[in-house]
Amino acid sequence: MATTVRTLSSAPGAASLHPRAVAGSYVRPLLRRVPFVGGRGNGPALPDLVLAQDGVTLDPRRVAGYARVCGFGLRDELPATYLHVLAFPLAMALMTDGAFPFGVLGLVHVANRIDHHRPVRLGETPSLRVHATGLRDHPKGRQFDVVAEARVDGDLVWEGRSTYLRQGGGSGKTTQNGKATMNAEPPEAEALWSVPGDIGRRYGAVSGDRNPIHLHDLSAKAFGQPRAIAHGMWLKARCLAALQPQLPASFALEVRFKRPVLLPAKVAFSSIAEPLGRAFALHDPRSGAPHLEGRVGS
Repeated sequence: MATTVRTLSSAPGAASLHPRAVAGSYVRPLLRRVPFVGGRGNGPALPDLVLAQDGVTLDPRRVAGYARVCGFGLRDELPATYLHVLAFPLAMALMTDGAFPFGVLGLVHVANRIDHHRPVRLGETPSLRVHATGLRDHPKGRQFDVVAEARVDGDLVWEGRSTYLRQGGGSGKTTQNGKATMNAEPPEAEALWSVPGDIGRRYGAVSGDRNPIHLHDLSAKAFGQPRAIAHGMWLKARCLAALQPQLPASFALEVRFKRPVLLPAKVAFSSIAEPLGRAFALHDPRSGAPHLEGRVGS
């Protein structure tokens, strides 16, 4: 089957995406159980679909608001994680498309990698492409990647890969994925950050990611969390902001999300030099339990 490329004239808005997220998570699974409606097949498959948006105009005020919430200084270069924010509406539109096999509510964002090939400046107009790939088994269910890329004047300047887990039906067996493991014990903390209780709402306002598990305790409890939790990509951005002065113009930054940060919270930031870059982590300052582990390098 040939790949379908669907080019959007503007980023999808929350007003259209939220109803589709609810329908995809609750209505479509029920319809698939109805004879002659749900259809037949050999199990779920990712759609062969690319969503695109060309010539995205950057709003300096939105970039500045994002920078303030995440701890970046104000510059004419985008934080590397801001390209994820630009691509996020396309990713949501893809995952709420009628052909997508999983409901977006309840998906767990378990890892994220960014390849930042060169800085993108405020006057530039990146073009975005997003697709899903790599549906595979996981001990706790099924896992897949949403891949985004940004180009300026045809040149690839940024790539992002978000790995999501659909829980349920897994083998329960642990496997090695071939990637190097992070340090079992975090290095000595070099900073202690206070994470305010409203950071989920503040980050949601500047990123467009208004998943209810991040916004309020009541909505988080409806989805199985004891109270609101911090966005994983805010945690990653906050770490990037701390590491930014040490980074070259081009770098790769990958993280694995571990235990959620229940809001409000205090988290300890640690980093340590390695031969090819720097390892870093966020952990609970009292128990040492990891919230995020990552590496940055060339």
